[in-house]
Amino acid sequence: MIERITKQLQVWSFVSEENVDVWAHVLAVCGIFLLAVVAHFIGRFVFLRLMKKLAQRTPGSWDDHLFEAGVFRWVVHLVPAIIIVTMSETVTMSESVSSMWTTVSAGLHNLVDIYIVIIVVMIVFALLRAAENIIRTYPHLRRLPLRGVFQIVGVLVAMAALIIIVAQLIGKPPIVLLSGLGAVTAVILLVFKDSLLGFTAGIQLAANRMIEVGDWIAMPKYGADGNVLDVALTTVKVQNWDKTITTIPTYALISDSFVNWRGMEESGGRRVKRPLYIDMATIRMADTEMVEKFRKFHLIKDYITAKEEEIEKWNLNRGVKPEDLIVNGRRITNVGTFRAYAKAYLRNHKMVNQEMTLLVRQLDPTDHGLPIELYFFSKDKRWANYEDIQSDVFDHLLAVASEFGLRIFQSPSGGDLREMSMR
Repeated sequence: MIERITKQLQVWSFVSEENVDVWAHVLAVCGIFLLAVVAHFIGRFVFLRLMKKLAQRTPGSWDDHLFEAGVFRWVVHLVPAIIIVTMSETVTMSESVSSMWTTVSAGLHNLVDIYIVIIVVMIVFALLRAAENIIRTYPHLRRLPLRGVFQIVGVLVAMAALIIIVAQLIGKPPIVLLSGLGAVTAVILLVFKDSLLGFTAGIQLAANRMIEVGDWIAMPKYGADGNVLDVALTTVKVQNWDKTITTIPTYALISDSFVNWRGMEESGGRRVKRPLYIDMATIRMADTEMVEKFRKFHLIKDYITAKEEEIEKWNLNRGVKPEDLIVNGRRITNVGTFRAYAKAYLRNHKMVNQEMTLLVRQLDPTDHGLPIELYFFSKDKRWANYEDIQSDVFDHLLAVASEFGLRIFQSPSGGDLREMSMR
């Protein structure tokens, strides 16, 4: 290239013989930079538009994500630098190059090399963003907390690029800088402590599937109770039910305990576990009139008949007569019948999952009365609907408890004390 330009300049009479070499190199450099600029514009206005149209027409979405992440845009920036480096070698290898030109050329080479390193880093960053977006298109991979892994890869790439750039500036091989990092390892560990802990935690979270984007988690220590929005390198963002955002250190999910409600959401129902406190002063054996009343309740009509036959047979085998004291034999109780009614009511409720655990049980008596605990699973797991379902169940049982001669325990209120004082 230099020889051709030199011959052409020698033909032109306005260039002196002693300046031909200088002008030849100047024109060669200008030509190279002009070619790089033309390549940049071609890439920007032709290549990018062509790639955009191809990405829109292809059935797959991976090329769309690559385009949106800016991979092709940064590749366009890389092409001019490659042209400059490649073409400039033809200039520096000329035998007529002076020492000054060699120095200038070396400086330009260093700048272009640094530029290439920076562009390559930006391409890697864009590829990581595109890879994250592509992974999120797959349902079985979408919820994995991989963003922290991509971020640590980006940090490692940036550190490697920084080492290469510094080595290029000082004219030393990168291995020399790496060998000197041992002296500042402690400082690096201190500066990147959160990143390293977050990276370790991210690997454990992803490997053990402890948490995924979209999970409902509760972590009272950090005031978090809501859906996971993002699992990053150093933080996890949780949107609480009041729409506030709580930020939790990623490593805290490994070192501290938290509740993940994913299992409930993936199961067939959402658990209800609540007691009714029965005033123990209202618990008694059911007399004939009460049993006949119970027999009219459709849900427990068969239960009353079967229970009477069982008790009558038991008493007959032991010689207990109906007129004997109630302590001498078995009798139907109002609280036992109420438990049977509550269970039958749940068994016939269309929003209660009958394939999951269903219990109506007695707990240890307390100073608030006898707890009758209902343990069942709602078919509808949506919060508002779940609350409506369990409220409807307890509304009904609270209202019908008096039909069994039972009273729900309630601590005396000011009205109760006023009523007692007026008697």
